[in-house]
Amino acid sequence: MVPHVDGGYRTFVNQLVPHLESAGHQVERIWLPFSGDPNSMLAEIAGFRMMDLENVCDRVICCRPPAHAIKHSQKVIWFIHHERIFYDLWDSEYNPIPKTAYWEKFRQTLFDLDKRTLEEAHLVFANSRVVASRLHHFNGIHAEVLYPPIDNPVVVESLGYGSELLFICRIEHHKRQHLAIQAMAMTQTPVRLRIAGASQNLAYLASLHEEVQRNGLQDRVTVDGRWISEGEKHHLLAQALGVVYLPLDEDSYGYPTLEGASARRATVSAHDSGGVSEFIVDGQCGLLTEPTPSALAEAFDRLWLDRGLAERLGAAAQARVCTLGINWEHVVARLTA
Repeated sequence: MVPHVDGGYRTFVNQLVPHLESAGHQVERIWLPFSGDPNSMLAEIAGFRMMDLENVCDRVICCRPPAHAIKHSQKVIWFIHHERIFYDLWDSEYNPIPKTAYWEKFRQTLFDLDKRTLEEAHLVFANSRVVASRLHHFNGIHAEVLYPPIDNPVVVESLGYGSELLFICRIEHHKRQHLAIQAMAMTQTPVRLRIAGASQNLAYLASLHEEVQRNGLQDRVTVDGRWISEGEKHHLLAQALGVVYLPLDEDSYGYPTLEGASARRATVSAHDSGGVSEFIVDGQCGLLTEPTPSALAEAFDRLWLDRGLAERLGAAAQARVCTLGINWEHVVARLTA
């Protein structure tokens, strides 16, 4: 884990532990500090590699990379993403690493290290088809898709489908909150948008506030740069029109999508949002658009103009969770197989 940075991986590790215990297993949760800084990355991985858990654990379940570097004869990997700037984001605008000979060699070293340590595993799972495809493409590893559930589905008494769309997740550039604000500037209805979540990128957070001001959206767009409580989230979902989630090539469907579905709220997302499209069937349990402000604005307006559609898509999204078999009993059975 990266110290002081919350994320979905912490959530599903924290939620997995009690379900393993309920199945009769004795579980020790181990957080391994990892900075994510490329300048110290290989040294940190070497430290993980030197850990010896063979005689103290019957099985080790590794989640966030590079925990998979740990050695164990019964190592099970639930892979959630690569160090993406060296993998699928290498040629994107989101990669700050210069493409010098040194970093090209560093990248190849990381590829070789990941392949070797992944091949050691007793079982390898991926949290989405997108991640499973990346593992096969970059590392030649076959992974079974194992979707992470949420521990406490949002059980709320619906207060109706209001006028506000919710975009609740960590605020980062690749989550593309800016795209949602740009879409709001092009809507033709009084639809509202609430963006909420903590951010390590204060410059990006500031740019969102500037985008709201520049487009005169102060009365219709709220940007709340903090983690909101579960109670507050449930209250907002109970009266929301729907959910917005627009990450670039996301590793999975994302907790916002699943939280919305559990509250019978449909998600608006984009065709290039990766694993999100594994959950959303466009026009059946959510809306998928082109990743442009105009296309998103049309989807926002469509929900505002047709609350019956918002309700039908939301109910279908809730049913989609069962269709995909997203539950902890299945997860525990596979991780302990």
